[in-house]
Amino acid sequence: MKLRWYTVVIDCRDIHAQARWWAQVLDGEIVYEDDNEVAMIPGGLPEGYDVDAPIPAERWHREPPALVFVPVAEGKQVKNRLHIDLAAHVDDDRDAQIQRLLDLGATQVDVGQDPEQVTWTVLADPEGNEFCVLSSRDH
Repeated sequence: MKLRWYTVVIDCRDIHAQARWWAQVLDGEIVYEDDNEVAMIPGGLPEGYDVDAPIPAERWHREPPALVFVPVAEGKQVKNRLHIDLAAHVDDDRDAQIQRLLDLGATQVDVGQDPEQVTWTVLADPEGNEFCVLSSRDH
């Protein structure tokens, strides 16, 4: 018996705007949307993929996890206990990617990191959820 990492759920006030923002960030695709949740697959789906068709178990266990956005009435109060790490490939321009995120509405935040000691940049999405852009890597 196996378990699959199925989703990461993000509480937010505007689920539709947050899902679309993260879809832009991660070249993702909205695969489900109603007033109570929006599901987005980072990287999108292969052409011809049918989200309503059953998936055989051997492939189901290899499917990527989704980000699911659910509504909450309150705004973000404290630093996240869980966050997403993003990384650029060594052949990509990490600083340009960070600027792209800032241009999309991310903000740079200080969660106590020492910029002289760390190799990552902490940003927040439009609703204040922290995430990191790690140093570039090839594995």
